[in-house]
Amino acid sequence: MADRTFHEWMTAAKGYVEGPAKAWGDTIEKTGTVPQVIWDDLRQHGFLRLSAPREYGGSGLSFVQYLQLLEQFAHMHGSMRVIVHVMNSLWRSVDSKATPAQREKFVLPLIRGDIRITFTLTEPNSGSGADIKTTARRDGDDYVLNGEKWMIIFSDVTDYFLLFCRLEGTTGGDGTLALLVPRDAPGLIIEMMEPAMGITGTGHGHLKLMNCRVPVENRLGDEGDGLDVAFRGFLDPSRTAIGMTCVGAASRSLELAAQHAQNRVTFGQPLAKRQTIQMWLAEMATDIQAARLLCLHAAEKFDGGESITTEAAMAKLFGTEMLQRVTDKALQIHGGIGYFKSSEIERLYRDARMQRFEEGTSEIQKMVIARDVLKRASERV
Repeated sequence: MADRTFHEWMTAAKGYVEGPAKAWGDTIEKTGTVPQVIWDDLRQHGFLRLSAPREYGGSGLSFVQYLQLLEQFAHMHGSMRVIVHVMNSLWRSVDSKATPAQREKFVLPLIRGDIRITFTLTEPNSGSGADIKTTARRDGDDYVLNGEKWMIIFSDVTDYFLLFCRLEGTTGGDGTLALLVPRDAPGLIIEMMEPAMGITGTGHGHLKLMNCRVPVENRLGDEGDGLDVAFRGFLDPSRTAIGMTCVGAASRSLELAAQHAQNRVTFGQPLAKRQTIQMWLAEMATDIQAARLLCLHAAEKFDGGESITTEAAMAKLFGTEMLQRVTDKALQIHGGIGYFKSSEIERLYRDARMQRFEEGTSEIQKMVIARDVLKRASERV
């Protein structure tokens, strides 16, 4: 499968989304879980290693190519979209500071699908960044960790938590650590949280670390490199990818809205004949295309080796806000029947809210963009 052309991958993705994925989505909604067989199916189709380089066992697709596939995958159930996105993104974070031995132990098995690793940054009593409060102290060949993490995705199935903490007594970015914490590490308690509003079946965990011991050899990079592992080389492409998942979900919402507008007849004519509905559909289509081009622009720069911090923030900001506008109009076009769980637009509307939290809120993206605007202005003085 690694030798497939991009066209062949696109054909495979569309076929999967329109075929098996629909049935899997119904299963997830009915059972409230994502069964192991879905993970296995996505893995066997090669969809979880699209973005990794060929020398790592991946498909070696460019970022632009991967995003175009991701747009298709975002037509699937939200939990399946999350699996594809996270598994195609997280390897970059782990690989960024990995030694050759760690690459063999963690990165390559992650890409093959032999192990699962999940990003573990957010805490109950701090933001997701330099104010993390979970601490570590060195004790011989181990670190001893104390603190809490929560809203950690895949906590029910992951093998390792890529956990970010800080050395006792440090503040800010100094002293931060990135540690691969095994789920059976002594002193780690995993409590599953209540189901979320959307993205049914994706388990989120509340982690409590009480004198939890983790081998020093599981540290990525040096002491002080924690936030570099968390953000550099991972956050920007991941934010861009989230923007493209919004494009995919919005595109599916537009399809459903247009179909319903053509089929639903009131007062003797289809909704699609009404000018207000036509205006909404036009606005939705334009919004989607603008978001798509923002994402592809960032991806082209990333493929060219350029920094995309601002472009990624713009892509995610516009994409997530666009998705809210599009799904809201799509649900309005469906009317009351769209509010029932038997309707696909109901799930899309419910799932759409999550992307605004992933990889930083809209307000965080605005801060990143404003910082760049002010920097450019000061350089012109």
